Amino acid sequence: MTVTSRPGRPALLGQNQYGKAENRVVRITRDGATHHIKDLNVSVALSGDMDEVHYSGSNANVLPTDTTKNTVFAKAKEHGIESAEQFGIHLARHFVTSQEPIHLARIRIEEYAWERIEHAGEGEHSFVRKGQETRLAQITYDGSSWEVVSGLRDLTVLNSTDSEFWGYVKDKYTTLPEAHDRILATDVSCRWRHNWCDDSRPAPDWDGSYAQVKQHMLTAFAETYSLSLQQTLYQMGARVLDHRGEIDEIRFSLPNKHHFLVDLEPFGLKNDNEVYFAADRPYGLIEATVLRDGCEARIPADLTNL
Repeated sequence: MTVTSRPGRPALLGQNQYGKAENRVVRITRDGATHHIKDLNVSVALSGDMDEVHYSGSNANVLPTDTTKNTVFAKAKEHGIESAEQFGIHLARHFVTSQEPIHLARIRIEEYAWERIEHAGEGEHSFVRKGQETRLAQITYDGSSWEVVSGLRDLTVLNSTDSEFWGYVKDKYTTLPEAHDRILATDVSCRWRHNWCDDSRPAPDWDGSYAQVKQHMLTAFAETYSLSLQQTLYQMGARVLDHRGEIDEIRFSLPNKHHFLVDLEPFGLKNDNEVYFAADRPYGLIEATVLRDGCEARIPADLTNL
C-alpha cells in the first residue's frame, strides 16, 4: 500500500478506492421464443492516481461513479453476461485499460438465479427465483494479473443423523449434554480462489467450475460422518481441492444452526430424536481456510470484507 503526504501537512493519505456500488442489472437474451435471464448486483471499486482529488478536490483523474454505472449496463449489452466471473473480467479490463489514472479495478458481483417455469403456453419466457443460494464473484485486475474469487452464501444444508458431539472440554460453566446422534445444520458461506491469473492461459469454464465446486461440497457434507462441524468443514474443502485443480484455496464460514431436543416428559411423551427446537441465536460460528499444499492464503478471514 502506498501512503503519500501533502507537503506541509502531517496527515497521510492511505489506501483509497471509489466506484459505484450495487448496480442491479438484468440481462435478457432472446433466442426466438426461448428467453434466458441473468440477474446481477455489480459493485465497482477503482484505485490509482487519486491523491489530488483528496488533497485539493481536483477531479482531473476521476472517472465519475455515474459513468461506472453506465458502463455496467453498456457492457451487459455489448458482451452479454456469460457468467458472473466473465462479466467481471470484461468490466475490470475496460476500466484499467481505458483510463490511465486507474491502476486497479475490483468488481464484486452477486448473482440471483432463476429457473424456467414449465407451462403449456407458447414460448419459454416465464421464470421463478431459485432460492438455494446466492452466487458470488470478485474479480481484481491491475493491468497485468488477475485474481478471481468465486463463492456462494446462504446455502442451507442439514443432516438429520450421522452427527455427534462429545468428548469436549468441560468446566464449571458447561451445561451442554453430549450428543451421540444429533441434527447437523448450517448456512454455508464460502469463497474459493482460482489459480488462473493471467491471459497466457485459457480461463476456466466459470459456470462449470461453480457447479462442480458446489456439488463436491454438498457430497462431502452428506457423506461425512461428523464428530464436529470443523471436521465436516475440512472434508468439504479437501474434496473440492482434490477434484478441482483450478482451485487453490477455499474459505468457509459455517454457523452451527442448533437443533435442541424438546423435553416431552412433562406431557408423558418420549422424544426419540424426533422433535427439535430450532434456535436461531446465539449460534456457534466455525470458520477456516483449506489450502492446496504449497499455496499461500489470500482470502480475508472476514468474508464480509470480500
